[in-house]
Amino acid sequence: MAGNSDPLTPRAKLAVTAGKAVAAASRAAGRGSGSVIGGRVALKLDPALLARLAQNLDVVLVSATNGKTTTTRLIAEALRAAGPVVSNALGANMPAGITSALAGGSDAKFGVIEVDEKYLAGVARDTAPKCIALLNLSRDQLDRAAETRMLAENWREGLAGSKAVVVANCDDPLVVWAASSSPNVIWVAAGQMWKDDAWSCPSCGGVMQRPGDDWFCGECGFRRPQPSWALSGDHVLDPHGSAWPIHLQLPGRANKANAASSAAVAAVFGVPPQVALERMYQVQAVAGRYDVVQFLNRDLRLLLAKNPAGWLETFSLIDPPPAPVILSVNARGADGTDTSWLWDVDYTRLTGHPIFVIGDRKLDLAVRLEVANQHFQVCEDLDQAVQLCPPGRIEVIANYTAFQDLRRRVGN
Repeated sequence: MAGNSDPLTPRAKLAVTAGKAVAAASRAAGRGSGSVIGGRVALKLDPALLARLAQNLDVVLVSATNGKTTTTRLIAEALRAAGPVVSNALGANMPAGITSALAGGSDAKFGVIEVDEKYLAGVARDTAPKCIALLNLSRDQLDRAAETRMLAENWREGLAGSKAVVVANCDDPLVVWAASSSPNVIWVAAGQMWKDDAWSCPSCGGVMQRPGDDWFCGECGFRRPQPSWALSGDHVLDPHGSAWPIHLQLPGRANKANAASSAAVAAVFGVPPQVALERMYQVQAVAGRYDVVQFLNRDLRLLLAKNPAGWLETFSLIDPPPAPVILSVNARGADGTDTSWLWDVDYTRLTGHPIFVIGDRKLDLAVRLEVANQHFQVCEDLDQAVQLCPPGRIEVIANYTAFQDLRRRVGN
């Protein structure tokens, strides 16, 4: 921990040691990183361990439906300009995984933590964060969190009166409503492509008006706050009106939005926008996302899209037709077992692309593509799909567990 005092009790030290041992055994057995099982064991031995590990850190929490892992990486890079950082960079974002990550950062000054939306209030209570970044809320894992407004309410209640500086996206009405219970909010105009989860007012249920980039409720007066930071094309505008260029190796508008929010967070800790944005250029890929890999003598770009909002952003950054596209969808526990969200995705955006369909739920996806009048082929697996693709770089879009399957197959 930063500082001279050692905040860990003998029991906490035992819990950390046991957790690391279990994680190492899990890795040796080939069962993944071991961070979740290690964290679970550590928390069983000392239920207050997360709070103890966080108490000497300046903690930043990052939560959203889309972009958490990437934004966590960008903030961590930016804050390294001001001191050592510990972070759950691999995306284990529930209390066990977070505890595991913090247990590995004994000399850190900052803890930059991605948090699953449903756990944000509890993790904020345990870690007393200095800053919380709230990016967006949309439908995802329908069997687990079907109602986005309930999540927003959970945030609103959990963050009420929080001492943290909340950096929130003013273009998402659900995020604004959730953040408005906090006394200290910095608003960022980060944009919102997907609007289908915010047509009714979260405050009163009235119909939301959306002229241009603005929004307001005609019935109760709930409206978009004035931002102090904004994404403007390829620049971040700071509260003084200065425009700072964004240079990222990560593609797409969504990642520029993530960079704008990350620059606002970095500024809370005294890291100036120019320094923060220059450091963000170091991030090339995030847990395999956006990686271009060689497989069967072809270049595959791996793209993660877990829900309708994510698919919409991903379609905006793929190569133009006739670039071949492989789509893979599973519906395992981590994805959500309800695939009805496929009907909310506008697959007509793939018109002109040769499409190849794989994954556990390839037939569900095939029906959806048929209705969208798309030309596609259903394939047995990635190998067959790649062999059927015409020449050129292949865009591979997959949801969560399908993406993990792909990474294992291509050795990434």
